[in-house]
Parts: sequence; C-alpha cells; structure tokens
Amino acid sequence: MSLNSAVDRDERPTRNFEADTPARLLIVDDIADNRAILARRFVRRGFEVVEAESGAQAIALIADHPFDAVLLDVMMPEMDGIEVLRHIRGDHTPLELPVIMVTAKSQSEDVVEALELKANDYVTKPVDFPIAFARVSAQIDRKRAEDEIKRTNARLKSVNETLEKRIAERTVELVEANRQLMAEIEQRVRSESEIRHIALHDALTGLANRVLFREELEKTIDSLGPDEKLSVFFVDLDGFKIVNDSLGHSVGDMLLKEIAQDLRTLCGADLIARLGGDEFAVLHVGAVSGEAAQKLAERIIGRLSRPRLIDGNQITVGASIGIVSTTTADKSPEELLRNADVAMYRAKADGRGIFRVFDEAMDALFQERRQMELDLFTALGQGQFRIHYQPLISFHTKRISGFEALLRWQHPERGLVSPSEFIPIAEETGLIVQLGDWVMREACIEAATWPEDIRIGINVSPIQFSRGNVVNSVIGALAISGLAPERLEIEITETVLLDGSEKTLKLLEQLRAIGVRVVMDDFGTGYSSLGYLRDFQFDKIKIDQSFVRDISRTETSFAIIQAITELGRKFGISTTAEGVETQEQLQLVLREGCTEAQGWIFSQPIPGTKARLLIETQNSLNVDLLTHTASE
Repeated sequence: MSLNSAVDRDERPTRNFEADTPARLLIVDDIADNRAILARRFVRRGFEVVEAESGAQAIALIADHPFDAVLLDVMMPEMDGIEVLRHIRGDHTPLELPVIMVTAKSQSEDVVEALELKANDYVTKPVDFPIAFARVSAQIDRKRAEDEIKRTNARLKSVNETLEKRIAERTVELVEANRQLMAEIEQRVRSESEIRHIALHDALTGLANRVLFREELEKTIDSLGPDEKLSVFFVDLDGFKIVNDSLGHSVGDMLLKEIAQDLRTLCGADLIARLGGDEFAVLHVGAVSGEAAQKLAERIIGRLSRPRLIDGNQITVGASIGIVSTTTADKSPEELLRNADVAMYRAKADGRGIFRVFDEAMDALFQERRQMELDLFTALGQGQFRIHYQPLISFHTKRISGFEALLRWQHPERGLVSPSEFIPIAEETGLIVQLGDWVMREACIEAATWPEDIRIGINVSPIQFSRGNVVNSVIGALAISGLAPERLEIEITETVLLDGSEKTLKLLEQLRAIGVRVVMDDFGTGYSSLGYLRDFQFDKIKIDQSFVRDISRTETSFAIIQAITELGRKFGISTTAEGVETQEQLQLVLREGCTEAQGWIFSQPIPGTKARLLIETQNSLNVDLLTHTASE
C-alpha cells in the first residue's frame, strides 16, 4: 500500500473538496503502472490516494480505513473486481461508499453484473482520465451531499425536540423555526431531485445513462402491448478514437454533444442513452408488422456519418448499429442490451457504417470470442505463449542475415491458436502492450546467443505506440539481454503512423537515436507509404507477401515490386521480399534487386532451439537455390 498526498509544485489542484480534507480515493488494480498513473493524476487534483494491488488487500483496507470512493478494476487474478464489489456491498451501500468499476470496452457482461451489484458507475479501458475524474468527483459530491442531508436531518430532529419543550412559552420562536424548517425541507427535496438526476443522466450530453436506460427498458418490457414490437439499438461511433487522439478530448466532447443532439432530432420520443465513451443506446417501440426500426437505423447511420465542422476542424465519423427486437416479455433488459451489443460487433466486423439485427448464431460466435478473451488474460501468466523465428536470407552472402520473431499461442485445449485470431483481441483489450514487452525481452535474450552478424526483427503493434512505452521497452530489453542496439530491428506497419504521425515519428527518432533499426513492414498495402518514406529514413522496407505471391501471375504485382526495389536503391534502403514460397518467385525478386528474402522456400517459423541449430549448420535452407537462380 502506498499513500500519496503530495501535489507537484508546478501543478495546483483543480478541485477543492469541502470540510478542509481531501477526498480519500482507493484505487484497486493488480497492475502497478495503471495504479501509479491514476494515483498521480488524482493526487494532483487534490485527492488523497491509497493503492491496493489485489482484491483481498482492498477489502482489508476498506475494513480498517474510511474512503470516499473506490476505483475498482474488473479483471484481476485470484479475486476479480466483481467479487470485491460483492464484499463491499455486504457492508456499505452505494451512498455510503461509491464504487466506480474500470473495465475493458468489450466486457459488457461484467459491466451489467457490476451495476446489478449496485456499482455506482464505470469507466472503460484505456481510462480517459477527465471522464474518470468527473465520474469519481460526481459520486463523491453525491456521497457528501447525502452525508450533509443526514447531518441536516439530525439537526432538524434536535431542533424539533427543543421546540416541543419550548412551545408553550416560545410560540413566536416556534413559528419562525417552523418556517425555517419548511425551507430546509424544500431545499432537501430539491437536492435529492438534483442528486437523482445526476445519478441517472450523462453529465456531458444530458442523455439518460445506462442505469436509467435499464430502468425504463424494464418498464417498457412489462407494459408492451400485443401489437407492439420493442427494439433496442446499440450505436457505436466509427473513427471516434482517431478524432480524440488527433484533435483532443475537448473536440471529442463537442462531437459527442452534436451526436446526442442528432439522435434527439431523429428519435423523437424514443429514449436515448449514452452508455459510455462513444456508445449510445435507443429504446424504440413500433408496430409488430412494421420495419420502422430498420428504417430508423438507416437514418441514424446517414445522419451521424455526415461531415461536420467542429472548432474549425472538418470531422467525419460513422456509426455501426446492432438491433435486437422482441414482442414478448421473455427477455431481461440485460439480455436485450447484450444481444444488441453482439449485433453491433457483427456490424463492425462486416465493414462498419451498417446495422445488423441480432440472431442466435451471432450469440454463439460472441460467446466463443468472449471465452478466448478470458483465456488470453491467463495465458501469459501460465506460460502458454511461444516465440518462433523465421530466417531472412541475404542475397549477397547467401546466408542467414536475421530472424523475424513471431508470437504463437499454445492453448491447452484449442492447441496452436492462429495469431490472426488472438492478436486483434489482445489489441482491443490492451493486453498487447504486456505481450509486446514480453516478446521484446524474450526475443532479445534469444538473439543475444546468436552470432553478432545476425539481427532480430520484432513487430510492434500500433497499440503499443499509443498506450505503452515502446522506447522504455526497447531500452529495458537491450539492457537485460546485452544485445547490441544495431542488431534489433523494430518492424512497424503504416497503421502505426496513421494513429498519430507527429507523435509516432518522434518515438521512431528516439529509437534511431538508441541505435535500433526501424523497418516498414507490409510496404505497399497502404495509401500513404511513399509519404512516410519522405518523412522518415527507414532502414529497411519489407515488401508485402501479397505482391510476392502474385508476382508471376499479375503484371500489377510485378510492377509494384519493381517500383519498390527501385525506390529502395535510390533511398539507400534495403528491401526484403516476404512470403517467398516458390523458386519462380525467388528468381523474380532476386532479379529485380531485392536484398533479402523470407519465406517457406527456406524455412517455416521454428522454435529458438532449432533456430540456433539452423544458424550453425545452414544446411537445410536450400541456399543452393540462390546460386542456381542467380545463374539463370
């Protein structure tokens, strides 16, 4: 446990709480970095912060110390946030001790369960601190307002007792006291009404929040007529994160307010809620035989996708919508919201900017994906991940010039899980940051055992650049392994630069300053690749395997490879052909001037022990193909 109460001299608190004492906040998270970041920022705003690294420690702290609020992570080992919340609610009501849950965006079931257990609110990962600060402050204000009401009631009771004793001789004083009493009661009623409004509405947009939406949905289900059909819309914005990251949260907030107003205009009397972040919900009731829900969804998508001018910025976002409909009362509010959420994810997967109506097949796929997500969170701790290495062959030396580190997941029941299945989930949940750090460290340790002329290439996800600390991860891996910086190649795709080119270019320059080589992976598949070659001096270009695969079948792919190798020569950048599988492909990329090749024609990805053996022998690489090809 660490108690932080100091405030940086160069940053004054932005909020002053009453009673001359700072609000006491308990932050519960098993990841120290997460706690440290949140604690530091809350302390700077006048909070007294206590950290707990586990559910058990949090329960013990709450039993021994008073707190104004708890910021509780859902996903923790041994005792998760839901179990901790259940313990807390056994002793404290939501007004006595507000609990705000911290959850990954896709954990809608956990959010629903937490709210059923009387969690006061929740925030999603990655934590948007202004939102977290606003929600924690609102709950603390509510708690202190309730405490004040209790104290007022106690005072009023005392006044009444005194008045009863003096009523015979102090009639005039009693009348005045009664007048004051009525005024205080009226104020208390107004305060309670305001507190309820705050508790049930989104502070930014004024729309209903998840709690109010669930209450109204339950009422609507119970009162549904025989000729009526209830539809729940789950609306998620496409491209909102890019707006927030590139233009700032203030512009993002203005955009959300405009979106909310558009929904009010389109949906009329329908209940609209902001569920959190860029997620909205609509409760629509129409005729059983009609298609009003689908038509409304089309209008919402069209309206929300129009270009906007916000604070001098031209902004365009889209919307993906999931719809679930029912004519009976056999579904709970939680089921309907979850099914609408599932349908929205299908709309995202099918291309975005569209709507999808829920069916049972979607649910099966969702449950499978949800299970994989849960398995991922335990896989790293249980040592289920492996690193395989695929060699890169130099056309000049006809020997191994390096290896690319490729992550593999050996699931105890599923067997070997394809990276195309688990990497997107790891990126969405943020687990890719921890995985990336682990790969960086382990691959550098392995490479340090190889000859000094052989490099190691490691792929870095865009999420690692936006949420992690790539530079520190690289420095730490090099320090632990003793690997020379020039032997490490950081491979990035164009998506890394799209997520915030100015910030990312600075990070890439820092990596270059360390001595690390920077490689553009999958070159040629994006829209702005040539522009990035102008903005940053890459050490290598890796030609995407889709062009290599079609090099002998389409003139377009052949021409693209010609152009890329020519660019490499003029820029002084080496070029690697990825995915070389046939002798014909090898012959063509060699003839066009590629400096390296990588693919199954030489070797598939192999474990570290086999990689070391391959380096020693190099007998199974088919390097004679290079000699034969060069002579043709």
